[in-house]
Amino acid sequence: MAQLLPFSIIDSTNNAKSTLHSIPVCNIRISSILLLDECSEQPEILQALKQSSGLLEQTTDLETASALLKRCHFDLLIVNLDLFTALTEDWERILRYYSERSDIICLSSNRDTQTAIQVLRAGGADLLHTPCSTHDIMHSVQRCFERRSKQRQSYLRSPWQQQRMGNSELIGDSAEINEVIDIIARIAPTPSTILIQGESGTGKELAARALHQQSGRKGAFVAINCSAISPDLMESELFGHQRGAFTGAQQAREGLFLHATGGTLFLDEIGEMPLSMQAKLLRVLEERCIRPVGGEKQIPIDVRIVAASNRNLENSSRAGEFRKDLYYRINILTLTMPPLRDRPEDITPLVHHFVSQLAAELSVAEIPLSHADLSHLQAHDWPGNIRELRNFIERCLLLGKLPGNYLTQTPGQSQPTPTDGGYPNEWALEEVIKHHSQRVLKNAGGNKSETARQLGISRKTLERKLQAWECSEQ
Repeated sequence: MAQLLPFSIIDSTNNAKSTLHSIPVCNIRISSILLLDECSEQPEILQALKQSSGLLEQTTDLETASALLKRCHFDLLIVNLDLFTALTEDWERILRYYSERSDIICLSSNRDTQTAIQVLRAGGADLLHTPCSTHDIMHSVQRCFERRSKQRQSYLRSPWQQQRMGNSELIGDSAEINEVIDIIARIAPTPSTILIQGESGTGKELAARALHQQSGRKGAFVAINCSAISPDLMESELFGHQRGAFTGAQQAREGLFLHATGGTLFLDEIGEMPLSMQAKLLRVLEERCIRPVGGEKQIPIDVRIVAASNRNLENSSRAGEFRKDLYYRINILTLTMPPLRDRPEDITPLVHHFVSQLAAELSVAEIPLSHADLSHLQAHDWPGNIRELRNFIERCLLLGKLPGNYLTQTPGQSQPTPTDGGYPNEWALEEVIKHHSQRVLKNAGGNKSETARQLGISRKTLERKLQAWECSEQ
């Protein structure tokens, strides 16, 4: 059991603590802690927790604690089980529910093995026997903090993804994004021209950068947005020009093809390129040479071309808006980036990534996100895809919180509101667990192993729950 869930029982009456190293309080930072204990006889514990957290709430009243848990997310709960002496089943249910989204340290004066087993099964991270020292508390807090940090890092990108994707930011573990990752790993070392298609904001440039990073090419990655350049200047931008080639050309200039020599040239929104320029690009792709504007000599090039479009270029070519011969020339292999609505299980790692990345860039504190918040984000359609999600997280970081009514409800969906903790107040706990488990199972495409992993339980437990719910509905 201990291998499945990191768990320790620290008894302050034994000599185990003498083998532990001193833990500086200032080195431990947990964003938010909820303490359900008096600590009246040990104020130094309360002081140590205040110094090690960004937010500390302390109460002995269960109703107050429930209201706090509905209002905001706590990374860590420290619960004195002696407050629940007459409510054994209640505290077990509370532990099971909140252990899915927070670490829980339990305190108890009861030293029998049965209590330890109950805490373990209910999802507690540590059980400390009272009275316990400040050292014992802070050591347990550090263990929870380190475990939470490791979980966040694994959310951002698993080791096998790092090995396959190098330094790229293609994040996620859905079947859709894994297929993209596999294709990129296979075709990156080849010199073939690649066409990337997908809706705006799906990460086409990130895929192009990943292709370049894994290609082994020593030159630069050069990106150009074809829709942002004037048609009159595009030839000069791509191929360069000689001095005096046109009005204002005071000196010769190398084009982007030469800047990308030995590397990759990314032609974003190639569907917006004028037809006259498309003909010149086709010649370059066939001859592997460029001629600067106003020049007479052909210059050989060694550049890998990756093109991208949010339009269906096959339909555009049929409509005469894009040259068919150029379409066939760049369409050696098409890589399609999936929209975010087709990979909802990737939203959680993306959110964690953007919160961490943007908080550092903006020099602001990271915002706490509850399990209900993440479920709500997963239920949104995100028509602007990853770009919209990133902008939303940036807006939340600047505000320091999630704004009220922060997402428009998708038509036809009954979504929980963040103000009531994620679900209607009148729902029983078992209804909440059932509803959430079924939603995760649906988002995972019916994959029970993946659902169990996301819920933090064993597949056998999940199957037992699903069977019980199915029987209750018959």
